[in-house]
Amino acid sequence: MQKFNSYIILFFLAFWSPCFLLQAKLENGTSIGAILDQTSRPGKEAKVAIEIAIQDFNIKTNQTSVLYIQNSRNKPGQAAIAAKHLIDKQKVKAILGAHTCEEASAIAEVISDSYHNTPVFLSLASTATPLVAHQWPFFVQAVPTESTQMKAVAAVLQSMGMRQVTLIYETLHLASSSASIISHLSQAFRQTGSELTHILPLAYGSFLDEELEVLKKQKRKVFVTHTSLELGIRLFQTAKKMDMTGDGYLWIATNGMTDLFHSINSTMITSLKGMVGVKTYFPENTPEFQNFRKKFRQKFRSDYPEEEQDEPGIFAVQGYNAVKLLENNSPENFRQWKPIPATTVEIIHVVGKGYHSVYWTEGSGFSETVEGDMNGANTYTHSIDKVGQGLWPEQPWYAQRRRRNLAESSENRIRVGVPGRSLFNQFVKVDTETGDITGFVVSVFDKMMREMNQPYEYIPFYGSYDELIRQVPEENFDAIAGDVTILSDRHELVDFTQPYTESGLEMIVPIRSRLSNRAWLFLKPFTAQMWWLIAGITVYNGFIVWLIEKQHNKDPCSSVRTEIGIILWLSFTTLFTLRGDKLHSNLSRMAAVVWLFVALIITQSYTASLASMLTAQRLEPTITSVEMLRNTNATVGYCNGSFVDRYLRDVLGFVDAKTNSYNSTHRYAEALNSGEIVAIFLEVPAAKVFLAQYCNSFIRTGETFKVGGFGFAFPKGYERLSVANQALMKVSESGKLKELEETHIISEKCVDQESNPDKEESLSARSFLVLFVLTVGVSTVALAMYIIIRIEELKKLISAFVKGLQRKMRRSSSIVANVESARHSSHAHQSTQDDMDDLQETREDIFYELPQNNVQLYQSSPVIGFAHLLALRSTGGARGTTPMDYCCALGVDLWTIVVR
Repeated sequence: MQKFNSYIILFFLAFWSPCFLLQAKLENGTSIGAILDQTSRPGKEAKVAIEIAIQDFNIKTNQTSVLYIQNSRNKPGQAAIAAKHLIDKQKVKAILGAHTCEEASAIAEVISDSYHNTPVFLSLASTATPLVAHQWPFFVQAVPTESTQMKAVAAVLQSMGMRQVTLIYETLHLASSSASIISHLSQAFRQTGSELTHILPLAYGSFLDEELEVLKKQKRKVFVTHTSLELGIRLFQTAKKMDMTGDGYLWIATNGMTDLFHSINSTMITSLKGMVGVKTYFPENTPEFQNFRKKFRQKFRSDYPEEEQDEPGIFAVQGYNAVKLLENNSPENFRQWKPIPATTVEIIHVVGKGYHSVYWTEGSGFSETVEGDMNGANTYTHSIDKVGQGLWPEQPWYAQRRRRNLAESSENRIRVGVPGRSLFNQFVKVDTETGDITGFVVSVFDKMMREMNQPYEYIPFYGSYDELIRQVPEENFDAIAGDVTILSDRHELVDFTQPYTESGLEMIVPIRSRLSNRAWLFLKPFTAQMWWLIAGITVYNGFIVWLIEKQHNKDPCSSVRTEIGIILWLSFTTLFTLRGDKLHSNLSRMAAVVWLFVALIITQSYTASLASMLTAQRLEPTITSVEMLRNTNATVGYCNGSFVDRYLRDVLGFVDAKTNSYNSTHRYAEALNSGEIVAIFLEVPAAKVFLAQYCNSFIRTGETFKVGGFGFAFPKGYERLSVANQALMKVSESGKLKELEETHIISEKCVDQESNPDKEESLSARSFLVLFVLTVGVSTVALAMYIIIRIEELKKLISAFVKGLQRKMRRSSSIVANVESARHSSHAHQSTQDDMDDLQETREDIFYELPQNNVQLYQSSPVIGFAHLLALRSTGGARGTTPMDYCCALGVDLWTIVVR
């Protein structure tokens, strides 16, 4: 018994000891509440970060801090209810959260009304609350306010020389912060000399095109946008469609939009190309952040698998730091705690699928890096152009062309010659008015030189390409950047980089058409099913029209063959014309007019389809080989000033060939279309541009002849040539070369006026299904209405016909009885003769007994006379005349009367 009691005591000790230890830890730990909008990205990031921070703290201190999380769902009222629950039920010592000013104010109001338990409140809203901190001693601004962000905006605009600015802000969930933004921005502008000239409030459902049209008419060019990410993307995309982005316009977004760039995919980022923004800065290269990032991504993917991006942003960092701030300070210390304002802001410029960054520090200016992020001392400047290489891969519209190598002095700058008159402006374009030099070749050269960290300046040259190359050994230029082909004789004068375009020479000729003359082509417009359906519906409609119009037919004794012919005639003539004067019934007219409408559409569709098939061009080149050109001694064209003329004579053997040179793609197209030349020879990059512009009129044909491709030229023995090739390879491998090609070459719009479809498609019944249902339905309705109208007459005629048969049978029985009762055969013969005489008299009495003034009516309408006859029979008249007798007397058949 004692042994059993010992087991019981040990069991209770083993079971309850962990509970007592856990209770002790709970008493030593801290109850923390978090109120977050878990439907938003900031709330999700903060939730995961706070949970990680609590877990790290518990492991580090061997304590148990309990976290209670409430979901505000972006509703201030819900946030207030959550705060009261945490205070009254959970007895929390601190509350974290509220990313909006409205939620922060609602939570603070609830805390201020609590008497026994007043937790400290660490707000994550960057916008200052309406009440100052001394009115709410428990309130702690755990994140920096937006004042530094607005100072950075003012500094960027001041550096660019922008004075008049338009502010666009969202009025929905950022309404409370708009007053704060306007105040901070106005104060910053007063210090920099800029002016807030216009303010435009927007709601998410606003008609953005109408609002932007007003701004466009007012010629406003510089915009600061303080909106949510969703509205900001819509706003910028609408502005792009209205040509309010790019050259002449500047869009700067606040951190309300840019702080969420890490949470969207590259496609959305690409749609914001050209936008500038100020973004909340936080160090990402520290070991602490990298460790936190690893934990965050793993937990975030587990908690929110629906989110595509799992990178932590500023909201995760702020949530984690808020817990650390709470751990390092007791609630009493927060009365004297003041947040340290942020002094550094990240300035971003969206390019391609990402963005480039430089930094602005209050009191210091702009820099390419932040002190502490990288080794070495930072160099600050008050001009954003001085750090433009990091921010602007391609210089913005306000930058001077010769300031693209801003970091170097003029003594180290090399002179780069560019063709002044290039055939294709897509490669090199020199604007004589502004001096700007743009194009695909120029952009590639810019990126290569930036990789080399080599300063340079462009100098246009208006001679031939061979003359341009000779300027390098003559020391007039230090390099050549143009659509210059690598050739062996040019290689004797300069050294080329590796080709950065496809190499080859292609022949381009006009397209000719080939008409199709097949014997059964006239059947191709419709499918077989369509033809059979047309025939069936045509016969069906013709039968209904014939049936309705049959009573008006003056030929009572027509044969079956004749009636079938009438049906087919009515059916198919209706396809081409409607003889309304030949139709007597409104029902038949209704069915016929609908069928004529459908038939008109069918015939017009057939005509159009057949005409298209007869005239459609079957695309094929007019010339298929170089041999054809040589044999016909045709005239060919080439690029003015290029090497193609020598190549045609020396390599391709066009000894006696006639060649013409042109200086524009338009002249090329005119010469080919007029027959002035029959073919042109272009290098592959130039051929891409030409065919992109004239995609419907010309085609490449024949083989591709190998030539050197485009390359950049440097002096012979250039010591940095290998560095240039390596930089060019980096540009190509990074995908930037392909992006530039798509932007400058492949994106050309086709200017041909007409397209050349080369596809035969037969129209099927599906294309006319609604019309077929319409005509069949109308004809069926007409038939039904006809049957309903005639049903009563049919009933009367059938009843009379049956009664006539019954009387005939009774009279025949009476005659038979008289013959059998006769005692002599002569008497029987005399009775039979009397009966035949009576029948003849009956036939003679038919018209005698009927009113003579209605004979014409009975002749035109036998049904009326037949009905009158039946009436006389019912009263004893007509002496037993049968319906068949009547029909014979009038010359009509009984079936015709029954149908009618």
